[in-house]
Amino acid sequence: MAEQQEQAAPDAMMTRIGQVVMLHHGGDREEARGRFLDLWGEIGEDGDPLHRCTLAHYLADTQDDPADELAWDLKALSAAEELTDGDVAERHRSLAARAFYPSLHLNLAADYVKLGRSEAARSHLRRARGAVGALGNDRYGDGVRAAIGRLELRLGGHGPSNGGPGEGPGTMEGPGPFGGSGGETLGPPRQRP
Repeated sequence: MAEQQEQAAPDAMMTRIGQVVMLHHGGDREEARGRFLDLWGEIGEDGDPLHRCTLAHYLADTQDDPADELAWDLKALSAAEELTDGDVAERHRSLAARAFYPSLHLNLAADYVKLGRSEAARSHLRRARGAVGALGNDRYGDGVRAAIGRLELRLGGHGPSNGGPGEGPGTMEGPGPFGGSGGETLGPPRQRP
């Protein structure tokens, strides 16, 4: 019985990450970056892969330098590769580890675009497109698929190139691997490419 209660209890670290995500989305990027880095210090390079994946994913969004953003997104992908569906489902029954990959590869593609590395961007975009089957037919999944399409157009020379509001990979809303409510799940989707 106690074991079941522990599994049903909210993940305290995910709650804390979600709270900082809300701070960041509220406009305090510098404070959010500092708090995310403090959490990273607690988790450590060898900590829980779900925590590292989620935290690195959002830490990337607070970076000023595209190379730093890429480094954090690569850490998120590396941590995701350590996850199994069982690891994720244990805490978030509706999620599968493979559902993380479309968003993670999409963000890496956007990072490489910012760095002028179009071949690397196309490679990750192909991986994102190849992984969309793991997404649900919901608002989040639709948003990720649409963002992939926008970046494909952009890389093909037919899409927008200024990365203005409403463009880029991270503009979708709704629940998903990096979406949810209440700060106890993986938090809202990233807000900029």
